[in-house]
Order: sequence, then C-alpha cells, then structure tokens
Amino acid sequence: MNNNRLSIEKSPYLQQHASNPVDWFPWGDEAFAKAKAEKKPIFLSIGYSTCHWCHVMERESFENESTASIMNEYFVNIKVDREERPDVDKVYMSAVQAMAGQGGWPLSVFLTPDLKPFYGGTYFPPEDGHGRPGFPSLLRRINDVWQREREDVIHSGDELTKQLQHRSFIDSRNTVIDETILTRTYHQLAAGYDPKFSGFGSGMKFPRPVIFNFLFRYYHRTKNQDALKMSLTTLMAMASGGMYDHLGGGFHRYSVDAQWRTPHFEKMLYDQAQLINSYLDAYQITHDEFFATIARETLEYVVRNMTSTQGGFYSAEDADSADPDHRDGMKEGAFYVWEKSEIDNVLTPDEATVFCHYYSVVETGNVLSDPHQEFVGKNILFNPFTIEQTAEQLTLNVDAAKQLLASARKKMFERREHRARPLRDDKILASWNGLMIGAFARASRILNNNRYAVAASNAASFLLSKMYDAEKKILRRRYRDGEVKNDAHLDDYSFLISGLTDLYQATFDLRWLIWAEELMGVTITLFWDSAEGGFYDTSGKDPSILVRTKEAYDGAEPTGNSVAAMNLLQLYRYTNDNSLKDYGEKTLRHFCALLEQSPQIMPHLMAAVEYYSSPPEHLVIAADSEEDGHKLIVESALKYHPHMNIIVINNGSADYFFPKLPFMKEMGKKEGKPTSYVCKNFACMLPTNDPAELCRQLSN
Repeated sequence: MNNNRLSIEKSPYLQQHASNPVDWFPWGDEAFAKAKAEKKPIFLSIGYSTCHWCHVMERESFENESTASIMNEYFVNIKVDREERPDVDKVYMSAVQAMAGQGGWPLSVFLTPDLKPFYGGTYFPPEDGHGRPGFPSLLRRINDVWQREREDVIHSGDELTKQLQHRSFIDSRNTVIDETILTRTYHQLAAGYDPKFSGFGSGMKFPRPVIFNFLFRYYHRTKNQDALKMSLTTLMAMASGGMYDHLGGGFHRYSVDAQWRTPHFEKMLYDQAQLINSYLDAYQITHDEFFATIARETLEYVVRNMTSTQGGFYSAEDADSADPDHRDGMKEGAFYVWEKSEIDNVLTPDEATVFCHYYSVVETGNVLSDPHQEFVGKNILFNPFTIEQTAEQLTLNVDAAKQLLASARKKMFERREHRARPLRDDKILASWNGLMIGAFARASRILNNNRYAVAASNAASFLLSKMYDAEKKILRRRYRDGEVKNDAHLDDYSFLISGLTDLYQATFDLRWLIWAEELMGVTITLFWDSAEGGFYDTSGKDPSILVRTKEAYDGAEPTGNSVAAMNLLQLYRYTNDNSLKDYGEKTLRHFCALLEQSPQIMPHLMAAVEYYSSPPEHLVIAADSEEDGHKLIVESALKYHPHMNIIVINNGSADYFFPKLPFMKEMGKKEGKPTSYVCKNFACMLPTNDPAELCRQLSN
C-alpha cells in the first residue's frame, strides 16, 4: 500500500510526486523520527515543479515499482521543494558540490538519521552504464555500506558537516571601500565576455541580470563604452534568439548553446522580473524602442499568464508539455516549437514567407544544438534579421512587411493557445514577488503606464494582507491555495523591501515606504551577524538546518545580502537614519574583504558599492498628489539615474519627511504649480515648474 504523505501538501512539486509508489515524506519531524527509530539512512530528493530532469528521474525511477520497493525497504525517503525550502537546498547543495565538484537538480543526497550528508549527486539514470551506477544499483550499494560500515559512514557525515559549518573569521574593520574594487569587478567580468556571440562565458549561456545591473552603473560612472556595449549586445542577442518567446513574450531559463539559439524552455518569475529591469535600464540609456518593446511584451506575459486573481505573481511555467499531436507524451519545448508545414497551414502564403524569413524557419528544422534529438525537423523561433532586412530580401516595402509579420504573429499565437500548455507552478513566493513588484513599479514610471503601477500595488497589497503578520512583524515565504507556510528568509525580506522602495517611487503612496522601513528593522533583528557584519540567510531558529549560510554569489538571483546592502543605503537616503547607513557600510566591508580577489562573483553587491560611493541625489517634487505632479515625474524617468531617490511632498508626506530630511522644509509649490527640486549632496538647483528645465537639470 502506498503511504505517500505528499498528497496533503500544497507545493505543486510535492503534489507531482503524491502518486509515486515511493513512501515519500515531506521535510519534517515525522520523517526524522522514523529514520532514528528504524536506524535507517535518509534519501533526500530536492527539486522544483518545472525542473525537466526532475521529471525524467521521476518517470524513470520514482514511478518504477521495483525501484520504489528498494527505496521503501532501505531508506526513509524525503521530498523537498527547493523553492519553498531554499534553506534545506543550500545546505545539501553545498554538500554535494563538496563531494562531487558540481551540483544541480534533481539533487539526490543520502543522510544519516541525524541529517548529516555522506553521499550525493544529481540525476541518476535507471540503469548502469558509461561507468556510472544506475539508481537501483546505487541504492543497494548505499544500503550495503550502511549495514557493514555504519560507523565509518556516520564519521564521514560528521566530518563533512564540520567542513560545511567551518568558516574562517572575516575581519573587515580596516577594509576600505573605494573605486578600485569597481574597476577590478569590471575587468573580471569583461574577461569572461564572449565577443562572438555576446554573453558571458562559453558553452551554455545564462542571462544573469545582476551583471547588467553592475555594468550599466559602471558605464554611468565612468562612461566606459565597452561596459555599455557588452550589456546592450547581450540583451539584443538574448531577445533576438530562441531564449525569448517571440509570440507570447517572456524569457526561457537559459540557452543550451553559445549562440542563444536553443533554450531550456522553463520560464521563471525571477528571470522575468530582473530582465524587465535590465531592458528598462537599456531603454533609459539608449531610448531605443527595441528595449522598451521587449520589456512591455514580458510585462504583458506576466500579466496574462503569471498573475493570480488576488494580485500575487505565480512562480514558474514548465519546460515540458504534451506533444501537439499527443502521440509522444510530455516533451520539453513541445508548446513552443514548430514544423514549417504547420506554419504554412495557419498563415497565408505572404504571411508565411515573411514570418519564416524573419524567424529563420526552414523545412528541415533550424535547431542548432539538440543533444537528445528532441527537436528533429522542428523550428525554434529566433530572429537574426531586422524587419527592414526581411523586406529587402523579399522585395517588399517595410510597412507591408510589418503588417504581414504582425498578422502572422497574432495568428500563430492564437494557434499556439490551442496546444496543451506547460504546467504552471502557481505558488506565490514573497521573494520573487518582491522582484516582480519592483519591475512593474519601475515600468509604470519609465513606460508611463499606470496599469503596471496597479499590478505592483495589487501584489504588494496581497503580500501585506495574506503573507505578513503585522502584529508579530513576521513575513511568511509561500502562499498557495489559501495556505501560508514557512517563515521567510533573508532573500524574501530583502527582495520585498527593494520592490516596495520602487513601488513608493512609482505611486508615492507612503505606506509602501513605511512598510519597507519596518521590514528592514525586522531583517536586522532576525538575520544580522553582529560578529562579522552582513546577514545570515536564515534566522537560525530551525534546528533541522545544520548550517547557517551566508551566500556570497549573485547567480540567477542576487543574494539576500547584496540586495539588503542596497536597501540599507537607499532607506538611509530616505530617512537619514544613520544606523541604516552603518549596517550598510558593515555589510559592504564584510563582503569586500571576503571578495577582495574575486569581486565579480557578486555584481549586485558591487552595484551597491557604486551607489555607496556616489553622493546622495534627491529629486523632490512638491505636488498635491502623484497625478498633480505627473508631468514632472514622467520627465524624471526618461533618463537613467541610478542614484536618484525620488520624493513627493504633499500634505500627507510632509510630516514623515521633514523631520528626517530638514533640507526639504522650505520646498513647496511655486506659483501654485507642481515644482521640482534637483538636489545633489543636499545642495539643490533652482526650483522649476517646467518639465523641459527639469530635463536639463537632470542631464547636468
């Protein structure tokens, strides 16, 4: 009989495994007690709902009755959703990286009954081959070693845990924060740039938007044209390649080849949020509508497919879906790829000619890299040509080509909507919602679209009402199907604070800034490391978490510390609270000391260093409301001003700001009109009612 306990869990990932013949437990005391009582090792499997290779290992091993019987006989089996429990994931990912030299998902780890790791890897195939054990063979070997050499296994787990827990003390009291570390960061990032296909690194290409965040700021500071060029060419290549969804908007997770052609098709909320910000920055710097269009299309994808009726944003969409002809079951990318014959059937001959040239569709298929032969004869839409080049090649005038392409895209999008959609992970995470709130808020100003401000405000209101205990001042990490679960971690607090600060600058609703300030105080209380500076990733209250980590790598997402440092410095400039500046400085010093030789691994933290190294800039607008000062606010968003803190003074906010920032006390409307004050280092230019004059002042 299947005693699988995952059916009562709300996590979509755990529910995916609820019908497995494996006797799965969720992470918790029941599983731990069973392992200790029966003196069995634990098999820990960590993944997430949209993980392609997690699905593969489930089909091959966890749905296999024979393999499941071995697992149930010899092990206590635990399933963890890494997106719900990143604290668990970080500990055991570090262990597997220490043992195997690399990690990934699914993460497969064997633990002693007291949760200490002694062996692990990622995906294991169902059968022996190529010098690697199949999963059933591995299970039997692990059990054999556990029965015969248990003391050695326990000792190995103890030693590895001690290794994970050990950290050398970082004395950063004498660390100087200066521009030299910014220069080193730039040169190290530039050394990894691919001048042929753009992007950073070789082989598989990941977007890693934190790099653009640093490089745009570095360009703004130094006018280094290469810093700008590397960012813009990479953003153009990503949006033109197969990693971008040319019909529905939004970005896939990464490219499996160096040319941005063949993506891994899952779509993650955190990628959409960060890349929207990158394209908005590029648009502010260049005023090229290409970047604005990509930002808009991605925003509209999130509105259409990733927004709950309650306002929160969903987490992800899967890479896998049913094959269009429903003959071959679930396949990666099935929702997105095309045979030319299907395109020809949907479109008129003229539309098909333009569409196929513009997106490089060919009869034999255009897939560049297909190691598993998933896409033989299929086409992944990518766009190596401008519409002008397509028109010239097909001897059309440009307007006609544009009209044909627009009608073709509309028809192909509608055709695709009839396909079986990829699974959507509809849990709502505080951290990723914070990132998305910030993206929508910034887009509302930069693209002058109030719908985006409404979307950001709705999401913030949802988190405030459903995921925050205002009385206890405790944020929760996950909401799904009416249930909130798990205390929030550093990244939840940090990303949400950042989003709320952006939301204030979009709506000038003071409650968002006040809540951000409150959350910053809670963050310091729960996570601050008073010995070394910086923040722990977790509060340390959960005894099942063996290692209290302090992440020092800005990867697909920035670290909680990188974002917290920026938050502290921004909030200091809003509140003049010197304690916030002090915490920010200590965080920067700690990581600058830690990363002295390799600062490029934390580009977002280096963006905070750049912000810290710049004098305070304030744009103060005296207006009765956001609507009253709208023209001045829109003008302020036309250009890239990464150091600018924007404040609107009205009857509702004067009592908040004037005691904190006394230099603003004399600022008011002139001649009864909304009036702007551009201030740098607390010295202000002449006030103006004229948007054109404000533009001139900001340009200077």
